[in-house]
Amino acid sequence: MTTNAVEVRDLDVVRGGHDVLRHLDLTIGGGVTGLLGPSGCGKSTLMRALVGVQRLAGGTVTVFGEPAGSPPLRDRIGYVTQAASVYDDLTVAENLAFFARVLGVGRSEVDRAVEQVDLGRHRDQVVGQMSGGQRSRASLAVALLKTPDLLVLDEPTVGLDPVLRRDLWALFHRLADDGAAVFVSSHVMDEADRCDRLLLMREGRIIGDGSPQEIRQQTGAADIEAAFLAIVEADAA
Repeated sequence: MTTNAVEVRDLDVVRGGHDVLRHLDLTIGGGVTGLLGPSGCGKSTLMRALVGVQRLAGGTVTVFGEPAGSPPLRDRIGYVTQAASVYDDLTVAENLAFFARVLGVGRSEVDRAVEQVDLGRHRDQVVGQMSGGQRSRASLAVALLKTPDLLVLDEPTVGLDPVLRRDLWALFHRLADDGAAVFVSSHVMDEADRCDRLLLMREGRIIGDGSPQEIRQQTGAADIEAAFLAIVEADAA
Protein backbone atom coordinates (compact mmCIF):
# COMPACT_ATOMS: atom_id res chain seq x y z
CA MET A 1 0.00 0.00 0.00
CA THR A 2 1.19 3.50 -0.80
CA THR A 3 1.75 6.02 1.99
CA ASN A 4 -1.48 7.78 1.05
CA ALA A 5 -4.35 5.57 0.01
CA VAL A 6 -6.21 8.56 -1.43
CA GLU A 7 -5.09 11.89 -2.87
CA VAL A 8 -7.63 14.57 -3.77
CA ARG A 9 -6.44 17.66 -5.60
CA ASP A 10 -8.50 20.80 -6.35
CA LEU A 11 -11.72 18.78 -6.46
CA ASP A 12 -14.91 20.49 -7.63
CA VAL A 13 -18.31 18.80 -7.83
CA VAL A 14 -21.47 20.49 -9.05
CA ARG A 15 -24.87 18.89 -8.56
CA GLY A 16 -28.17 20.44 -9.59
CA GLY A 17 -26.39 23.62 -10.57
CA HIS A 18 -24.93 24.09 -7.10
CA ASP A 19 -21.30 23.78 -5.96
CA VAL A 20 -21.18 20.83 -3.56
CA LEU A 21 -17.40 20.50 -3.24
CA ARG A 22 -15.12 23.44 -3.95
CA HIS A 23 -11.35 23.28 -4.56
CA LEU A 24 -10.99 20.40 -2.12
CA ASP A 25 -7.50 19.11 -1.30
CA LEU A 26 -6.88 16.20 1.06
CA THR A 27 -5.07 12.93 1.52
CA ILE A 28 -6.16 9.80 3.37
CA GLY A 29 -3.61 7.41 4.82
CA GLY A 30 -3.83 4.44 7.13
CA GLY A 31 -5.83 4.08 10.29
CA VAL A 32 -9.42 5.21 10.80
CA THR A 33 -10.18 8.62 9.31
CA GLY A 34 -13.50 10.18 10.24
CA LEU A 35 -15.36 12.68 8.08
CA LEU A 36 -17.69 14.64 10.33
CA GLY A 37 -20.13 17.36 9.39
CA PRO A 38 -23.83 18.20 9.24
CA SER A 39 -26.18 16.51 6.79
CA GLY A 40 -25.98 18.09 3.35
CA CYS A 41 -22.41 19.37 3.70
CA GLY A 42 -20.99 17.14 0.94
CA LYS A 43 -19.81 14.04 2.80
CA SER A 44 -21.62 11.51 0.61
CA THR A 45 -20.57 13.36 -2.54
CA LEU A 46 -16.93 13.17 -1.50
CA MET A 47 -17.24 9.45 -0.81
CA ARG A 48 -18.87 8.88 -4.20
CA ALA A 49 -15.94 10.70 -5.78
CA LEU A 50 -13.45 8.43 -3.98
CA VAL A 51 -15.05 5.27 -5.33
CA GLY A 52 -15.37 6.71 -8.84
CA VAL A 53 -19.16 7.01 -9.20
CA GLN A 54 -19.39 10.81 -9.00
CA ARG A 55 -18.92 13.07 -12.02
CA LEU A 56 -16.27 15.70 -11.29
CA ALA A 57 -16.45 19.31 -12.43
CA GLY A 58 -12.71 19.74 -11.86
CA GLY A 59 -9.68 18.37 -10.08
CA THR A 60 -8.44 14.81 -9.60
CA VAL A 61 -9.00 11.89 -7.25
CA THR A 62 -6.43 9.10 -7.16
CA VAL A 63 -6.60 5.92 -5.09
CA PHE A 64 -3.45 3.84 -4.65
CA GLY A 65 -1.96 5.81 -7.54
CA GLU A 66 -4.85 5.08 -9.93
CA PRO A 67 -7.67 7.41 -11.04
CA ALA A 68 -10.76 6.80 -8.90
CA GLY A 69 -13.05 4.28 -10.55
CA SER A 70 -10.29 2.55 -12.53
CA PRO A 71 -10.71 -1.21 -13.13
CA PRO A 72 -7.57 -2.11 -11.10
CA LEU A 73 -9.25 -0.63 -8.00
CA ARG A 74 -12.40 -2.74 -8.09
CA ASP A 75 -10.95 -5.47 -5.92
CA ARG A 76 -9.24 -3.06 -3.54
CA ILE A 77 -12.13 -0.86 -2.38
CA GLY A 78 -15.10 -1.73 -0.20
CA TYR A 79 -17.95 0.78 -0.26
CA VAL A 80 -21.00 0.90 2.01
CA THR A 81 -23.70 3.44 1.21
CA GLN A 82 -26.22 4.85 3.68
CA ALA A 83 -28.94 2.69 2.16
CA ALA A 84 -28.52 -1.06 2.60
CA SER A 85 -27.15 -2.60 -0.60
CA VAL A 86 -28.40 -6.17 -0.18
CA TYR A 87 -31.45 -8.01 -1.48
CA ASP A 88 -34.35 -7.98 0.99
CA ASP A 89 -35.85 -11.26 -0.31
CA LEU A 90 -32.66 -13.25 0.31
CA THR A 91 -31.14 -14.42 3.57
CA VAL A 92 -27.84 -13.03 4.79
CA ALA A 93 -26.04 -16.18 3.65
CA GLU A 94 -27.74 -16.12 0.24
CA ASN A 95 -26.80 -12.47 -0.25
CA LEU A 96 -23.20 -13.13 0.64
CA ALA A 97 -23.04 -16.24 -1.53
CA PHE A 98 -24.41 -14.27 -4.51
CA PHE A 99 -21.92 -11.41 -4.14
CA ALA A 100 -19.11 -13.89 -3.49
CA ARG A 101 -19.78 -15.50 -6.87
CA VAL A 102 -19.80 -12.08 -8.54
CA LEU A 103 -16.50 -11.20 -6.88
CA GLY A 104 -14.93 -14.61 -7.39
CA VAL A 105 -14.29 -15.45 -3.73
CA GLY A 106 -14.90 -18.72 -1.90
CA ARG A 107 -17.18 -19.95 0.87
CA SER A 108 -14.53 -19.36 3.51
CA GLU A 109 -14.60 -15.64 2.74
CA VAL A 110 -18.38 -15.62 3.15
CA ASP A 111 -18.08 -17.24 6.57
CA ARG A 112 -15.34 -14.83 7.60
CA ALA A 113 -17.33 -11.74 6.55
CA VAL A 114 -20.48 -12.94 8.34
CA GLU A 115 -18.55 -13.49 11.56
CA GLN A 116 -16.73 -10.16 11.27
CA VAL A 117 -20.02 -8.26 11.42
CA ASP A 118 -21.45 -10.57 14.12
CA LEU A 119 -24.31 -11.94 12.03
CA GLY A 120 -23.51 -15.61 12.53
CA ARG A 121 -26.76 -16.23 14.42
CA HIS A 122 -28.74 -14.47 11.69
CA ARG A 123 -27.10 -15.91 8.58
CA ASP A 124 -30.28 -17.81 7.59
CA GLN A 125 -32.64 -14.89 8.28
CA VAL A 126 -34.29 -13.05 5.38
CA VAL A 127 -32.76 -9.57 5.21
CA GLY A 128 -36.14 -7.86 4.71
CA GLN A 129 -37.23 -9.13 8.14
CA MET A 130 -34.16 -7.79 9.92
CA SER A 131 -33.67 -4.56 11.83
CA GLY A 132 -32.08 -1.56 10.17
CA GLY A 133 -28.84 -2.15 12.05
CA GLN A 134 -28.68 -5.78 10.99
CA ARG A 135 -29.32 -4.84 7.36
CA SER A 136 -26.49 -2.30 7.57
CA ARG A 137 -24.18 -4.97 8.91
CA ALA A 138 -25.16 -7.31 6.07
CA SER A 139 -24.14 -4.58 3.60
CA LEU A 140 -20.86 -4.16 5.44
CA ALA A 141 -20.24 -7.92 5.20
CA VAL A 142 -20.56 -7.67 1.40
CA ALA A 143 -17.97 -4.89 1.36
CA LEU A 144 -15.58 -7.05 3.40
CA LEU A 145 -15.71 -10.08 1.11
CA LYS A 146 -12.57 -9.11 -0.84
CA THR A 147 -10.63 -7.89 2.23
CA PRO A 148 -10.39 -4.36 0.79
CA ASP A 149 -7.33 -2.12 1.14
CA LEU A 150 -9.64 0.91 1.38
CA LEU A 151 -13.00 0.78 3.12
CA VAL A 152 -15.35 3.72 2.45
CA LEU A 153 -18.28 3.81 4.89
CA ASP A 154 -21.04 6.39 4.50
CA GLU A 155 -22.73 6.88 7.90
CA PRO A 156 -22.52 3.16 8.81
CA THR A 157 -23.66 3.64 12.41
CA VAL A 158 -26.69 5.89 11.88
CA GLY A 159 -29.70 4.68 13.85
CA LEU A 160 -27.79 1.95 15.69
CA ASP A 161 -27.90 1.36 19.42
CA PRO A 162 -24.83 2.40 21.46
CA VAL A 163 -23.58 -1.17 21.99
CA LEU A 164 -23.65 -1.99 18.28
CA ARG A 165 -22.03 1.34 17.42
CA ARG A 166 -19.22 0.54 19.86
CA ASP A 167 -18.76 -2.93 18.36
CA LEU A 168 -18.66 -1.63 14.79
CA TRP A 169 -16.06 0.99 15.64
CA ALA A 170 -13.98 -1.73 17.26
CA LEU A 171 -14.27 -3.68 13.99
CA PHE A 172 -13.18 -0.64 11.96
CA HIS A 173 -10.05 -0.35 14.10
CA ARG A 174 -9.29 -4.06 13.76
CA LEU A 175 -9.52 -3.70 9.98
CA ALA A 176 -7.21 -0.69 10.13
CA ASP A 177 -4.77 -2.61 12.34
CA ASP A 178 -4.73 -5.31 9.65
CA GLY A 179 -3.61 -2.73 7.08
CA ALA A 180 -6.78 -1.26 5.57
CA ALA A 181 -7.37 2.47 5.25
CA VAL A 182 -10.81 3.08 6.77
CA PHE A 183 -12.74 6.24 5.84
CA VAL A 184 -15.95 6.74 7.84
CA SER A 185 -18.49 9.55 7.61
CA SER A 186 -20.84 10.61 10.38
CA HIS A 187 -22.90 13.60 11.47
CA VAL A 188 -22.77 12.44 15.10
CA MET A 189 -20.11 14.49 16.84
CA ASP A 190 -19.79 12.13 19.79
CA GLU A 191 -18.22 9.56 17.46
CA ALA A 192 -15.25 11.86 16.85
CA ASP A 193 -13.06 10.37 19.57
CA ARG A 194 -13.37 6.95 17.96
CA CYS A 195 -11.26 8.17 15.00
CA ASP A 196 -7.49 8.32 14.64
CA ARG A 197 -7.84 11.41 12.44
CA LEU A 198 -10.74 13.79 11.89
CA LEU A 199 -11.76 15.81 8.88
CA LEU A 200 -14.43 18.38 9.77
CA MET A 201 -16.55 19.41 6.79
CA ARG A 202 -18.96 22.29 6.29
CA GLU A 203 -20.53 23.55 3.06
CA GLY A 204 -18.24 21.52 0.83
CA ARG A 205 -14.98 22.53 2.52
CA ILE A 206 -12.67 20.88 5.03
CA ILE A 207 -12.49 23.30 7.96
CA GLY A 208 -10.59 21.11 10.43
CA ASP A 209 -8.00 18.34 10.10
CA GLY A 210 -6.13 16.50 12.84
CA SER A 211 -6.52 14.01 15.63
CA PRO A 212 -9.45 14.64 18.00
CA GLN A 213 -6.99 15.79 20.66
CA GLU A 214 -5.22 18.16 18.25
CA ILE A 215 -8.48 19.75 17.13
CA ARG A 216 -9.61 20.29 20.72
CA GLN A 217 -6.23 21.80 21.63
CA GLN A 218 -6.22 24.08 18.58
CA THR A 219 -9.60 25.54 19.50
CA GLY A 220 -9.41 25.30 23.29
CA ALA A 221 -12.71 23.41 23.22
CA ALA A 222 -13.74 20.67 25.61
CA ASP A 223 -15.31 18.48 22.91
CA ILE A 224 -15.46 18.19 19.13
CA GLU A 225 -18.90 19.77 18.79
CA ALA A 226 -17.66 22.89 20.58
CA ALA A 227 -14.48 22.80 18.48
CA PHE A 228 -16.53 22.60 15.29
CA LEU A 229 -18.60 25.63 16.34
CA ALA A 230 -15.45 27.55 17.27
CA ILE A 231 -13.92 26.86 13.83
CA VAL A 232 -17.13 27.93 12.07
CA GLU A 233 -17.27 31.18 14.06
CA ALA A 234 -13.59 31.91 13.39
CA ASP A 235 -14.09 31.16 9.70
CA ALA A 236 -17.00 33.59 9.49
CA ALA A 237 -15.19 36.39 11.33
